[in-house]
Amino acid sequence: MAYLLALDQGTTSSRAIVFRDDATIAGIAQREFTQIYPQPGWVEHDPREIWSTQISVAVEALSSAGLAPRDVAALGITNQRETTIVWDRKTGEPVYNAIVWQDRRTADFCADLKASGAEAEVQRRTGLLLDPYFSGTKVRWILDHVPGARERAERGELAFGTVDSWLIWHLTEGRVHATDVSNASRTLLLNLETADWDPEMLKLLGVPRALLPEVKASSGIFGEASTPLAGWPFPIAGVAGDQQAALFGQACFDPGMGKNTYGTGCFLLQNTGATPVMSRNRLLTTIAWKTAGPVEYALEGSVFIGGAVVQWLRDGLKLIRSAEESEALAASVPDSGGVFLVPAFAGLGAPHWDPYARGAMLGITRGTTAAHVARAALESIALQTADLLEAMKLDASQELKELRVDGGACRNNLLLQMQADYLQAPVVRSAVTETTALGAAYLAGLATGVYKSMGEISSQWRADRRFVPQMPAEQAGATRARWKRAVERSRGWALE
Repeated sequence: MAYLLALDQGTTSSRAIVFRDDATIAGIAQREFTQIYPQPGWVEHDPREIWSTQISVAVEALSSAGLAPRDVAALGITNQRETTIVWDRKTGEPVYNAIVWQDRRTADFCADLKASGAEAEVQRRTGLLLDPYFSGTKVRWILDHVPGARERAERGELAFGTVDSWLIWHLTEGRVHATDVSNASRTLLLNLETADWDPEMLKLLGVPRALLPEVKASSGIFGEASTPLAGWPFPIAGVAGDQQAALFGQACFDPGMGKNTYGTGCFLLQNTGATPVMSRNRLLTTIAWKTAGPVEYALEGSVFIGGAVVQWLRDGLKLIRSAEESEALAASVPDSGGVFLVPAFAGLGAPHWDPYARGAMLGITRGTTAAHVARAALESIALQTADLLEAMKLDASQELKELRVDGGACRNNLLLQMQADYLQAPVVRSAVTETTALGAAYLAGLATGVYKSMGEISSQWRADRRFVPQMPAEQAGATRARWKRAVERSRGWALE
């Protein structure tokens, strides 16, 4: 029996999971950390708290598994993508808080670039669209707003990284400054075809080359974890952004296979193989991973507020005491009573890409109850995902035979039934719902010989439950049409 340690650094919590080589869980630990909102539309994290929570849960997970660090064959890392950290190469201290992927402070800069006609070339080079979501404009903001940062960056004194790079740096005590191709492809700075930093994009966004990490394969040796966590050096051998890791963990290795992860946001990815498919419907073309062979690509649609809308019901509206209560509350009414909730709290992602959209609730009457609001909230997750899949079908010219799903919110059976209804396609929940962490573990195990091939990994995948459409197609279509009307009313709200 071999053991693999996966660090799963997410948007609201840091987790660590010890997997046995048969994909079962031997130990797990999780800790939430502080969300910082300096002003409307801004979201930050303390990078030091990211590191401290991540290293503490790694120790806890090993302890809960009854293992010592020497028992670990390899370590894999998966992380919230696009979140941007700049730090001092000598001290390891951040020069500013981490700017989170949800942050919208660079919306005006992106709008200016769009107005200049830059977006078509940006999409051609990077597969991405001009949106504050991505790391590149966040880096520029830090360099322009932290006194002396740009000068220090140009002198090579500072380092930039997404969260994976930040963790690798600290795990190796500053010896390794690296990222993998999947995370790098989310920065607006990587050329999709060369899988290396693009000089023209660096120039456009004003990011010095000296800041950037080395780009490596997703499955391969990054370095040895020799921080005090270990007490025993073991290889960091797998790294991928959370959504690509989930695609890998769901064993979506063949072109046309797809998955949706219900986390803070929702992320629908479809494998397109060794050829990047450029979207005509405002989806993203992204690198899925690189193992021993060529780079593999995916189409992606991103929903900014997915499971986070349930957190809002709990923490903002106080309608429920726990996320689990949302299912029972929503199921207490047969429908939403005509209420539509558009959770554009941080703008709208694909296929709209509107950073100025804001949340809206429509159809409220005197008879509207907390249960109707809860049901509308769950429906908003399923309806946003249906919009993504509609665009993906047009781009990939392929019917998705089934949608494999994972993430915390996929434990909600009502949500997954809604999803099957609005997609009019089967939705299959994996037996292992921790597929994001599992994907990182698989990548690390593949690099170190724990697994001999991707075929061996694929043979481990098991379904937990299959949801098939129960709603008539005509009813599903009518609801989706009304939903699109609600979305239009939320758009552009924050524009002055």
